[in-house]
Amino acid sequence: MKSKTLYIDMDGVLVDLQSNLDKQGWHQNVFKDPPPMAGAVEAFNELCFDEDYDVYILSTAPWNIPNSWTQKRLWVSKYLGAKAHKRLILSNNKSLLRGDILIDDRTANGAGDFQGELIQFGTEKYPNWTEVLKYLQIK
Repeated sequence: MKSKTLYIDMDGVLVDLQSNLDKQGWHQNVFKDPPPMAGAVEAFNELCFDEDYDVYILSTAPWNIPNSWTQKRLWVSKYLGAKAHKRLILSNNKSLLRGDILIDDRTANGAGDFQGELIQFGTEKYPNWTEVLKYLQIK
């Protein structure tokens, strides 16, 4: 059986960017080392070990904050390690990518037009990683 291509957004899904925004607002280093969302690192690891999914990180980086691209890449290495090596994709239009599932907290930046299934993280149906993994039949 062919594995499904699964994309996971960073901000608000893997990364608790809001904690940095609450402390400092928008600035050049807003993407520098915010904490992971509760359960996100563990969920990423479980998904990577599941043979049903080919997992990638799909995020948008602000064009007017060029160092955000580097900060996102460093965050992935620090928190997700070797399993995430060369699995980060930065795109301002997520609907351009082919895949089966996108986990994102918003419909912006093409997420709402993604051709596969959109799992909207943080909603009533998928409020946290426990519910997402349950839906994906990981737990």
